[in-house]
Amino acid sequence: MERARGTTPDRPRERAPEPALELLVHGVGGATPEKMLNDPRTVRITGDDTAAVYRRAEDVDAERGPGDRRSGPVPEAYVWSNLTSGDGTRALWLLLLPFMVVNLAHWMRPGARGRPRAVRLYGLLVRLAALTLTVLLVAAVCEVALDLTAWQCAGTPACAARHSWLGFLAAAGPHDGWWSRPGRRLALAAVLPAVLTALLWYLSHRTWSAYESQQPLVHAAGPEPRADRTALGRPGFWYGRRLVARLRAAHTAAGLLTVAAAVAAPAARFDRRPGGPAALDTLGRLLEAALVAAAVGVVWVVCRRGRSEHRLDRALDGHLVHRLPPAALALLLLLLSLVYAGWERPHWRSHGRLAGDATFGTLALAQGLIVLALAAVAHVLYRSDPAPRTVLRGLAGPAVALLACALGGVMSGGVSQRVADWLDGTKTSIPGPPVLLTWQASVIPALLAVLLVLCGGLGHAVWRLRRAERAAVDRDYPAETKDPARTRRIAGARALASLTDRGPLVIAVTAGTTLLLGTAALVGALSTGRTPAGAADGTPALLHGAADAAQALGSWLIGLGFIVFVTWGRRAYKDATARRTIGILWDVGTFWPRAAHP
Repeated sequence: MERARGTTPDRPRERAPEPALELLVHGVGGATPEKMLNDPRTVRITGDDTAAVYRRAEDVDAERGPGDRRSGPVPEAYVWSNLTSGDGTRALWLLLLPFMVVNLAHWMRPGARGRPRAVRLYGLLVRLAALTLTVLLVAAVCEVALDLTAWQCAGTPACAARHSWLGFLAAAGPHDGWWSRPGRRLALAAVLPAVLTALLWYLSHRTWSAYESQQPLVHAAGPEPRADRTALGRPGFWYGRRLVARLRAAHTAAGLLTVAAAVAAPAARFDRRPGGPAALDTLGRLLEAALVAAAVGVVWVVCRRGRSEHRLDRALDGHLVHRLPPAALALLLLLLSLVYAGWERPHWRSHGRLAGDATFGTLALAQGLIVLALAAVAHVLYRSDPAPRTVLRGLAGPAVALLACALGGVMSGGVSQRVADWLDGTKTSIPGPPVLLTWQASVIPALLAVLLVLCGGLGHAVWRLRRAERAAVDRDYPAETKDPARTRRIAGARALASLTDRGPLVIAVTAGTTLLLGTAALVGALSTGRTPAGAADGTPALLHGAADAAQALGSWLIGLGFIVFVTWGRRAYKDATARRTIGILWDVGTFWPRAAHP
């Protein structure tokens, strides 16, 4: 605990001096006022349920009591643990974990000297990586709701028969119900990713209203600030109202456009067949062109402008933010896509998969190229000002951005694989998730094997350092009575503290291995169009067995990860301690202003 002692100002002579106060502040783990004050009877003297100051019951009136009744100061306990625990909605923050990580990549940019264009390009690339993460998350929900559920399972009698709640969507024959048409099933299923996009907008707007919208203090006119002031002291460093509002509008529009494309593309592809209706074909082409134009506009909004740290930017982009044309236009296109897809097409039947492989493949390729370009820019910036303590020689930002993309991919693949297993227990009635997601899951065992070897090496190094630290502890305290147990604890704490210096090594190995394995998965999926086990057909038994084992183990691991993620979220919703843990991690990760993702 931290202790701060202070005395109150002097009082008139006719009154007894007020007692001194001893303020007790707990750490990030939290504590109760009873434990901090070592007394079961405590009283809150100020504050609320979120943060408050407590005293022992006998010290409540210490200022009004006789001054000589105690010899020491009055202890007060400041309990602030609920600042990080919050309410049950904090469990929703787990959905935003990749977004938090990609924001950190912006602040890991190496120092630069005389490279303003490279600095702007670095920020632009990080914002584009963040935009792909939003599209990836919405596309994953579209894969679950539109492809696996509405298109594959509801369109397959064997799968729909196992789920009674899909009965009104099932395609059972020539006289199906109104909702059984493929386009209408897709339109109805599009509600789920649209609601997710609205939820992301709500979370961003809620925090933006609470933090970025707070006007900074107005300083009186005075001398100009020094040119060498630190970045944290710049006028616009902590004030990102304009940037976050613009990014929120762009990301909301990107999410809605992703849903619109997922609904309209299958219908447009059906209308382009030979002999298809000319009017619907024309409408489909116009709608696809409008979606592409709107997507280009969203990218332009993201690329148009970055942070303005050297000046206080109080303005808002009225046309881009207040009136929200990107989001409003995207919502209009989504509604048109729903109407277009739901139009009567008597001979349309769903079969196979939707274009998930092309979608996720394009996103994976775009993210890989962005990370490589980011690494090149970071290297140029590092060479302009090669500070000795720069982590990973300036490549920490690209490595963290890659880990954010990998985390988004694991979350997307996990939810898709788990839902596919739940819908199709026999794994024979529906095609299942896109092949690329299966390839990505299949490389997870190899990644974990590399990390296990790395952790084993770090564990051995800590063990050796702990043995060496025992002798160092004895040398540091020669006059103390020998206590082997306490010496081991001190040596262990010192050895474990050294792991923080190995953090860059862990990030570098994880990012490098992820890049190589992700590239292999992308090449394998695009070149074969089959799952790893299917692509290994006809190969030697050893290779085929390894591919089959990797695919099965990867599917199991990614499903387990999804279950752990959901379980953690459920526990965080009900347990204040779990919410506090999430809040602590989130407060550390979101200390820096939002610069890439809203």
